[in-house]
Amino acid sequence: MGKKYLKLIVMGAILAVSIPQAAYAYIDPSTGSYVMQVLLAAVLGVSFVVKSYWNKIKTFFRKGH
Repeated sequence: MGKKYLKLIVMGAILAVSIPQAAYAYIDPSTGSYVMQVLLAAVLGVSFVVKSYWNKIKTFFRKGH
């Protein structure tokens, strides 16, 4: 009987979380520019790491590992 009640509690929790509710939230106009800055920083960071290790990456794939 314990597993039956646990399953019922889990299903009830999933149902409670999945019902949409009004948030009444305000998104500031500068939020868009902040998101763009974060994405740009991520792209530039990844490109810097790839550029830094480019020779090691090339030799790894040339040797056929």
